[in-house]
Amino acid sequence: MKLQTQINIPKQEPKIGYDAKLVLLGSCFSENIGEKLSYYKFQQLQNPFGILFHPFAIENLIERTVHQYVYTEEDLIFHNEQWHCLDAHSRLSSSDKNQLLQQLNDSLKQTLQWLEEATHVIFTYGTSWVYQFKQTGSFVANCHKIPQRDFDKKLIPTEQIQGSIQNTVQLLQQINPSLHCIFTISPVRHIKDGFIENQQSKATLTTAVHQSISSVKQSTYFPSYEIMMDELRDYRFYERDMLHPNALAIDYIWQHFLDTWVDSSALPVMKKVESLQKNMEHKAFHPQSEAHQKFLAKLEQQKTELRIQYAHIQFP
Repeated sequence: MKLQTQINIPKQEPKIGYDAKLVLLGSCFSENIGEKLSYYKFQQLQNPFGILFHPFAIENLIERTVHQYVYTEEDLIFHNEQWHCLDAHSRLSSSDKNQLLQQLNDSLKQTLQWLEEATHVIFTYGTSWVYQFKQTGSFVANCHKIPQRDFDKKLIPTEQIQGSIQNTVQLLQQINPSLHCIFTISPVRHIKDGFIENQQSKATLTTAVHQSISSVKQSTYFPSYEIMMDELRDYRFYERDMLHPNALAIDYIWQHFLDTWVDSSALPVMKKVESLQKNMEHKAFHPQSEAHQKFLAKLEQQKTELRIQYAHIQFP
């Protein structure tokens, strides 16, 4: 007896192993997957400009990165005693203007280096709704609680989003022709836009992504949104806000991602990393005891063995 419908997800290539380098860009769900990759010590760069909800914010980041268009004071705005950049998430904001500029431009350099060497880029799009800053006409990544009257809210049509996605991929291929792009739609529902409006948004994104993939080489779709909406069709898989996937749902989608993308040769290494992570959380009742000192020595030996095998794997 089957108690749920299941999505058939074919195995994909090129596989992700411990030699792969990944860049994750997009909505908060990209950070859920990024945290899993980080936990298992895969090589990854996650949202250097913070969470980016829509394709135009990601396109802008890629364009600035590829061309290394540095940020200046003219790109910042001062509000609520903080300096902000409308291209970045509020977690980058600072009371120190120069510190923010330094961080933005350092992130551009870091992102370029990663993208030039990356094997995979994972895009997670959250919404088709954008806020257009009236003063410049640009679509912003974050409004930073600036008054609503300074923005126009728009639902972007499929064709325009498709153009943004294709431009993003073309920019990436200029600096890394062998790069593979994985696209997914965030399962987080943006109910602040409205229930019907959220569905419009997700449908527009899904259509645009699939139309883009059909015309762009080395690109694939991973059905995060569909897994959440169909296989996990129950509120027990949501956080208390009934909008965000909870830990169980994230684990479930992560397992699908592993089955689809991760090389089988990486699985034994993941088990070793997981064992180390759990053992490092162990709190000894008698930290000075001989038994605990042997336990710590064994942990250090296991860390060293992994570092010899994969130099990028580092533990505290």
